[in-house]
Amino acid sequence: MENQDDHRSVRVLCPKLLLHKNQPGLQWLIGSPFFPPLTILSTVKCIHFDHHSSSPDYNQESDDLRTLLLKGFDIVGALIVKNSDIETNAAEAIDSARKLRKLLYGVGALDKKEALGVVADSDTGEIHFLTSNSENSMGIERVDSVVYEDYPEKYFWERGCLLSCELPIQLPLYYPVHNSSDVKKVFQRATDGVIAKLKDPKIAYIVETTAQISGEIPQPVILRGGQLDFSTDISNFREGAQDSDAKLITCSQFCLNNKSDSSVYSTENADKIQVSILVNSSENTPTVAAPLAQYVPAIEETRLLVVEFKLEVLSYAAKDLPLVSAVSKLIVPGLIDQFNSMKNTILPDLLAKHPQLHSYHFNPPGLLHPVNVIYELNYGETEMKQVEVRKALHLRLGLPLDRPLLRAANALNFFTSHGLKSDSIKKGSTLLKDVHIGIPSSGVSGGTLSLVQGSYEYYHYMHDGFNDSGWGCAYRSLQTIISWFRLQHYTSTEVPSHREIQQSLVDIGDKDPNFVGSREWIGAIELSFVLDKLLGVGCKIINVRSGAELPEKCRELALHFENQGTPIMIGGGVLAYTLLGVDYNEVSGDCAFLILDPHYTGNDERKKIISGGWCGWKKAVDSKGKNFFLHDKFYNLLLPQRPNMV
Repeated sequence: MENQDDHRSVRVLCPKLLLHKNQPGLQWLIGSPFFPPLTILSTVKCIHFDHHSSSPDYNQESDDLRTLLLKGFDIVGALIVKNSDIETNAAEAIDSARKLRKLLYGVGALDKKEALGVVADSDTGEIHFLTSNSENSMGIERVDSVVYEDYPEKYFWERGCLLSCELPIQLPLYYPVHNSSDVKKVFQRATDGVIAKLKDPKIAYIVETTAQISGEIPQPVILRGGQLDFSTDISNFREGAQDSDAKLITCSQFCLNNKSDSSVYSTENADKIQVSILVNSSENTPTVAAPLAQYVPAIEETRLLVVEFKLEVLSYAAKDLPLVSAVSKLIVPGLIDQFNSMKNTILPDLLAKHPQLHSYHFNPPGLLHPVNVIYELNYGETEMKQVEVRKALHLRLGLPLDRPLLRAANALNFFTSHGLKSDSIKKGSTLLKDVHIGIPSSGVSGGTLSLVQGSYEYYHYMHDGFNDSGWGCAYRSLQTIISWFRLQHYTSTEVPSHREIQQSLVDIGDKDPNFVGSREWIGAIELSFVLDKLLGVGCKIINVRSGAELPEKCRELALHFENQGTPIMIGGGVLAYTLLGVDYNEVSGDCAFLILDPHYTGNDERKKIISGGWCGWKKAVDSKGKNFFLHDKFYNLLLPQRPNMV
C-alpha cells in the first residue's frame, strides 16, 4: 500500500476514540490491509480478562473478534488507558495486540507488520501514539503526526466496497443407532469435507453487482476454484492473482463511478458485490455421460441426522482489489470462519435440539463499518441469555446500554431481494420521515441545538383519508411518538388508529365505552396512559400555567433531547403540537422550539410542509410580536422516557 516512511503519520477515521478517562482498560485498534499501516478505523473494547491476572483472555477475545470483524479488517494495535510511564504502557499494548494477532491470523502471518501502541493518560486525558516496526524489533518510537479525518465516511467508502455471499448448507450425517458416540466423528469428517469443497477446483464463483441502476450493468464474472490462490496473505493481494484474464478484473468494475459530491457515504449506500457459489463437476468436458448412483448398504441399524447451516458473509474490499483475491482472501476465509464458529457451537449438543444459528450484520451509530454477530434463534430476544449477549456486544462496541441497537430488527439486510428491510418497517414506508432535516436555522444567535434522536414518521390531520380535523391533533402527535419507538426498534406494535387509542383508554377504565368512535379530545395525561398500556413506556409531564412560561423550560427540554431523545407532545387549550428540539442560548436566554404541527391537512410534500411552516422553528414571540404559545392557556408537556433496554 502507500509508503509513508518519509512522512509517517497516524490517520484516525473513527468518529472518536472511545476513551474513558477514569476507567483504565484496553481497546483493540481496527485497521485494514487496504489502508496505510497506521490507519485506525475503529476501536473495540477488550472484555475478557484472565481471572488470575489483569491480562486479556486472548483465546476468548480471538474467538469473539473472529466472528465480529468482517474479512478486510484486522487488528493494527491496541490502546491502553493508564497513567505512569508512556513507553512501558505502549510496549504492553503492542505486545497484547501481537498476541491477539497470532491467534487470529497465525504465527508469522503479520510478523513484519507495524503495530500501534496508543496510550491515553488517565490523569491528563492526553493521547500518545507509538509504533514498533516488527515483532523482532525491540525498539518503539513515537509518532507525532496524527491526522483526524474530517470526512471519514467519504474517505472510507470512496476507496472500498462490500462483498456478500450467502450459502445454505444441508449436512446429512449417518451414524449407528447403538453407537451414537460416533456421530461427533462423523460430523467432524463431514464439516472438514465442506471446507475442502470450498477450495475445490470444480467450484464456480459467480460475481455480480447488486446495484439497481439504469444504463449498462456489468456482466457477471465466473471464477473457478482453479484460478484462486489461498496461499498468500491479503496484505500482498497484488501478488495473489494468477496469470490469467481474471487478474485484470477488479472490484471497481462492479462499482458506480458517477457519485456526486452530495452523495451520502454510508454502509447502506456503499457499492455492493454479490458472490454466489455453484458446483461445476463436469467443467467444460464435451463427454456425455449418465448420472452415477452408488449404493452402499449399512452394516447395522443407522439413523440419519441433517444439520443445517445458513452462512451469510459480508466483507470489505478495496475497489482496486482483483476479483480472484476478493474471493480467495475474503469470501472463502469468511465462509470457513463462520462455518467453523457455527460448527463449534452445534457440536456439544449435536444429538439434542441443536442451536438455530443466524448471522446478522449491524452498523450501529458511531461505528464506521459493519460488524457481524451470530445469534441463537432458539432464544427470544427478551430472554435473559440473549439480553446478556447483546449487553456484552454493547460494552465491546462502546454503545449505550439504554437502547436497542443490535436486535434482529436493527440488522442490515443484504441477503434478500434489493436489500429491503422487514415487512414491519416497510409498512410505514409511504409516510414522510424526519421532516425537520434540512430546514432553515432557528435564528437563535450562539444557541445550542438539542434535537430528537433517530427517526419518526409525520402523522397529521386527514392522514389516510381519515377526517379528524378540529379534534385529532393529540392523536396524531401520539402516532408520531409511537412511530419513533417503532423505528428505534423498541417495539413491533403497529401505530394505533384513533379508535384503537380510544379503546385502550376504555380498557384501562379511564373512559366510558361510548368514548370509542367519538370525536373527543385527549391530552397529555391520556397519551401517557396509552404509551404505558401499549408500549410499557413511562412518561414525565411538565405543567406550565401559561404559554409565557414555556421559554423558562428550555434548559430542561434540552436535557431531555440530549438524554432521552424522544419527541415531546405539547398540549395547550385545544391545540397539540409535537416538539422535535430546542435551540437555546444559556447566556442570553434566547430560544426557539422546533415544532412539527399535526394540524396540516395537505399532501405529504416535504417542500410544501416546510414552506408552509408546518415543520419549523418557532419563537415564543415572533418578529411581529405575536405569541406562538398563548399566555392565557396552561400547557402540559409529555416527555416519553426511553426504556432502559438493549
